[in-house]
Amino acid sequence: MNHHFVREKRIDITRLPNGLTVATEQMPEIATATLGVWVGTGSRHEMAHEHGLSHLIEHMAFKGTARRSARQIAEDIENVGGDINAATSVEHTSYTARVLGENIDVALDVLGDILINSAFDAAELAREKSVILQEYAAVEDTPDDLIYDAFMEVAYGGQPIGRPILGTPDTIKSFDEATIRAFMAREYAPGKMVLAAAGDVDHARIVDTAERLFGGMPSVDAREPESGLYSGGERRISRKLEQATLVLGLPGLSFKDPDYYATHLFTHILGGGLTSRLWHEVRENRGLAYSIDAFHWPFSDTGLFGIGAGTAGSDVRELMDVTRECTRQATADISEIEMVRAKAQMKVALLTALETPGGRIERIARQLLSWGRIVPSDEIVLKVDALTVDQVQEAGKRLLCGDPTLAAIGPIKGLPSLEKIASGLRG
Repeated sequence: MNHHFVREKRIDITRLPNGLTVATEQMPEIATATLGVWVGTGSRHEMAHEHGLSHLIEHMAFKGTARRSARQIAEDIENVGGDINAATSVEHTSYTARVLGENIDVALDVLGDILINSAFDAAELAREKSVILQEYAAVEDTPDDLIYDAFMEVAYGGQPIGRPILGTPDTIKSFDEATIRAFMAREYAPGKMVLAAAGDVDHARIVDTAERLFGGMPSVDAREPESGLYSGGERRISRKLEQATLVLGLPGLSFKDPDYYATHLFTHILGGGLTSRLWHEVRENRGLAYSIDAFHWPFSDTGLFGIGAGTAGSDVRELMDVTRECTRQATADISEIEMVRAKAQMKVALLTALETPGGRIERIARQLLSWGRIVPSDEIVLKVDALTVDQVQEAGKRLLCGDPTLAAIGPIKGLPSLEKIASGLRG
């Protein structure tokens, strides 16, 4: 029985006149409140000259407003025992805080202040650009980070969705207050913003405060980003390193695709845990890598499947051969035991994500931005439980129909050509 998945708590949802959505989930057993504002804008919404701007804006949110200095923002939250954070992704930017339930007005006021009244002081902007340039340099010096940026760039060649979130030194240095304000006026539209809160919360009180803080934001027609079009290809970066880091990819699916859950299960069976096929063959049987993982990154209109691992330069060819064979074989002979295990692991992951107020507000915000509704857990589980071996194998075959993407760094002379890799995947 899936009785755990029908215990959905009540989620109250109110849409303000300007389009901003307020959603709360009361959790009586929790004494804290976690809240945040999610904006349906990320790095893929940037124009070429704005590359990296979403990430910079996230950083600048904590650097002072018309009412608060950077120090005062931190003090107002930490004086009541809270914490505050922000994050930028390809399709979203979020600003979150956690406090005691009795101090939720403080957190709301700070979040509203940084989103509406940020000063973008020139001195603070210069300092934060320097911080981000250091972050950029750190990625360049970290093969495990650099290779995944390269992987996305190759998979979506020349497109906003494929660009690294941090930007480039040239674009980062070029940003000024006017550029920031123009981007926010265009992209921070109330109609694609969700204020979500969970824990010790009162919906009516939060709606009243949200109306006061955000109700004056003008309605803006949401701008659709450039569609993501998978291209594939390769990037090989030869460096004197102890290990080669490899990422092999194929075109994946949007989370709105009917085959999304089947693709998720295929990915997990192939490389999602200690019993997965890749882990068993590559790590346990052959000792070719410390770890190897398969992943599927779904976006609103496209997706990217991949397999990542690190190995010695002398083993890159064998690792690639084994990876191709395991992937191809998984489209032909998945067992019922593998299916049962993968489904159970997916359910545990789903439940685990809902065990904290932070996990709940992220789920609420992302689903409202993506679907315009909350998708009940039992609805997801019913779809997963209904999947058959044939459907999951067909999902794998659909992946293998695409042209591959390869990103590799380190001692990689032994890597086969991309053409040979592609032919090995298709059998």
